[in-house]
Amino acid sequence: MDNFTRLAFPNIEAWLKKHKAIVLIGARQVGKTTLVNKLIKSTKQKAIYLNADEANVRESLGNATLNQLKDTIGNHKLIVIDEVQRIDNAGLLLKRITDNFKDVQLIATGSSALEIADKVFEPLTGRHVLMHLYPFSVYELYKDESKLTIENNLPFHLIHGFYPEICTHRADAEALLKNLASQYLYKDVLVWKDIRKPELLDKLLQLLAYQMGSEVSLNELANQLKVKTETIDSYIDLLEKAFVVFRLSSYATNQRKEVSKMKKIYFWDNGIRNAIINDFRPIQVRQDAGALFENMMVADRLKMNEWKNKNVKPYFWRTLQQQEVDYVEKSAGQLDAFEFKYSETSKVKLTKAFTNAYPDARGKIITPKEIKDFCW
Repeated sequence: MDNFTRLAFPNIEAWLKKHKAIVLIGARQVGKTTLVNKLIKSTKQKAIYLNADEANVRESLGNATLNQLKDTIGNHKLIVIDEVQRIDNAGLLLKRITDNFKDVQLIATGSSALEIADKVFEPLTGRHVLMHLYPFSVYELYKDESKLTIENNLPFHLIHGFYPEICTHRADAEALLKNLASQYLYKDVLVWKDIRKPELLDKLLQLLAYQMGSEVSLNELANQLKVKTETIDSYIDLLEKAFVVFRLSSYATNQRKEVSKMKKIYFWDNGIRNAIINDFRPIQVRQDAGALFENMMVADRLKMNEWKNKNVKPYFWRTLQQQEVDYVEKSAGQLDAFEFKYSETSKVKLTKAFTNAYPDARGKIITPKEIKDFCW
């Protein structure tokens, strides 16, 4: 995994020595620890690495006095605290380090946007910069490869996704993904908010997995699971903050003709989605091949837009008459529309309803042959 270029690396490197704490968040196993260790080597500064998954580290830092922090930091110029959300009073700890050790660069990582927000962000207001790390992007894995190589590897990624360990241990991909999915559900998500009904979250995730890339009705989900709509909304919000899923809003300028309030649900990783429903069948025999391709493309585009600091707002588009466009981006007044088609034999073009409504928009059909252009 060290041989792959992470696009987040130069973003983090650019913030070194700017007197800001760098907070790197992302799901477990996306490569945060590997990335910060690589950063430590590249800076060539004397660094100390503290893993808050270890009980003695949590205890020593949780209620450390200023003198105790001085003893811990010593003459190190870079301090890395991994899984910082596990430390009591984590935000106050980071604030004290940032305020009292001006010549020390602080980097903290966390696996929960929810716990980080609760414990860290408020005390660190104005003192930190937030970075996200996701599973690999297509570019990170294949930046020097041909379009044909990407196409040949596409079936694997559509089923097994882009988590680093999955990509580097393909023979064990299915077993590793099942283990990773169970960590999502039971080690982190349930513990964070002390959820009393894990079976409800399990069922909700399965329903979302089957509706991947589709518009989701909170009322319908609530009726199916026999709970309040507010409960469904809060659980989906929790899953977003745990980096399992994300929602895409609809683009609309004419509310009499266009859908304006619905949202689509996508998964950050195809492999996690397939592990949730325990379906690792080959792509050639699946009915959801198109949905898997769309999910992979949308997630990859969002990763790249963030890592390349593009000021882009993502949407989908649909009329009340069910005419739709899979993915729409708006940036600096320019509208770009994309349709994703896994099957290259079907002839598809953007619906006239969209091109008539937005004649200045640029449109493109993305098939497996266009992956490199779209993801670069």
